Amino acid sequence: MQDGTLLAALDLGSNSFRLEIGRYQSGHIERVEYLKETVRLGADLDENHTLSLVAMERGWACLARFAERLRTFDRRQVRAVATQTLREARNRDDFLVRAQAILGFPIDVIAGHEEARLIYQGVTHLLPHSDERRLVVDIGGRSTEVILGQGYRPQRMESYGLGSVAWSNRYFPGGRVSEGALRRAVIAAQAVLDEVLEVFVPGSWDAVYASSGTAGALADMLGLAGFPPGLITREGIDWVAERLVRAGHVDAVRLEGLKDDRRPVLAGGLSVMLALFDLFGWTVVHRAQGALRQGALVDLIDRASLETDVRERTVRWLAQKFQTDAAQAERVRSVAVRLFEQVARPDPNNGRFSQKLAWAARLHEIGAHISHTDAHKHGAYILDHVDAAGFSLPELHRLSLLVLGQRGKLRKVETMLEDELFVKQLLCLRLAVLLCHARRDPDVATVQLKQTSTRQFRLTTGPGWARQYPQSAWLLQEEAEAWSRTPWRLVVDLG
Repeated sequence: MQDGTLLAALDLGSNSFRLEIGRYQSGHIERVEYLKETVRLGADLDENHTLSLVAMERGWACLARFAERLRTFDRRQVRAVATQTLREARNRDDFLVRAQAILGFPIDVIAGHEEARLIYQGVTHLLPHSDERRLVVDIGGRSTEVILGQGYRPQRMESYGLGSVAWSNRYFPGGRVSEGALRRAVIAAQAVLDEVLEVFVPGSWDAVYASSGTAGALADMLGLAGFPPGLITREGIDWVAERLVRAGHVDAVRLEGLKDDRRPVLAGGLSVMLALFDLFGWTVVHRAQGALRQGALVDLIDRASLETDVRERTVRWLAQKFQTDAAQAERVRSVAVRLFEQVARPDPNNGRFSQKLAWAARLHEIGAHISHTDAHKHGAYILDHVDAAGFSLPELHRLSLLVLGQRGKLRKVETMLEDELFVKQLLCLRLAVLLCHARRDPDVATVQLKQTSTRQFRLTTGPGWARQYPQSAWLLQEEAEAWSRTPWRLVVDLG
């Protein structure tokens, strides 16, 4: 990545949407601009996990304003991530289709572990580099992440389903606060976090850092009240709790540093923080300057090189964990990518899709570790449910569908057959699996794949190829028959 390159990260959180723009300079990112809007997307998620139209319209309006600022950016310069509210929302696709059209960039709905990883990246890259063992907590709108790591490397990551928006709505309706309500909210938070001490054993870290809105608001209020700056202490949060209960309503509390956009979710966030202090026995926590959006910026730098792209490391880890045949995976990858390059139209994004096809090829047999029968189904299930660092949920689902569709009938992936790029990836993967059926390097020197019309492909081979490889020729004819039952056609012309 060249010095001076502008990068942008969007965090579509449950309470706020945030846009961070930075300039890459000598391996570091210098902040250029920061925009934040309180959207409260998670506040209007009903008991059926359905987003209201009003909430979606607030989100779309915010993204339209962000889009104006990003008009000169290209796809490689922007990462937009969505968290717990859109993980939960049953109608998230209704929001995302229009949101992505407005923004002009894809929006990745990320799993809780991926959110935790990016948070840790964002926090630690704004701290001095050291071998310090760090526990990072992030109280978001509808989820709370806890991460243990050393230096820049996270070691354990968990995401819990509670946060400032969810707890404020549930235990402090209408903004009313009482001692009993606060006590119930803290007990409920401890119940959700009950297993945290089994995963994060006290004594396994040197310092605790808290990031994002709740931590920032508490640190600001406490610093202005005379408590040690940049720290959140047990004495301090008890002091805030006492004043909040005494006021009886979030609108009535008077605390210097409390911003109006934080006021409606203060009680919920405070109750989660109190629960964490109680469970871990903390006396002091450091306020972290970094957060999810800074982690997403760091990830953009990593993705600029395959060697530093965490997704590449994840693919290697999955291949090793499920003991895939590395030689066969490499054969299939090589053939699939070669065929894809023959049908991919000139487009700067095709290299990205070629890489994702390569990952699918390298993981196409991970299900065989469970059972050779229906291995493609087992592999698809693994990819749809694994905590895969670096990947968004849609990315993993697309990989799972490629693995699912690598052989057999195409009806199981028919919902994706209107996506031409997916069809090309799938066709090339299926052909590669077929041509490598003997588990040795296939003779593909004369094999050519072309797109001859909008929905038709033609595969040709050199003279005598079919006689030399009769089993492969028969399998190719079977493949053409399989595609004839879809809106697409594969014509096989064997020499």
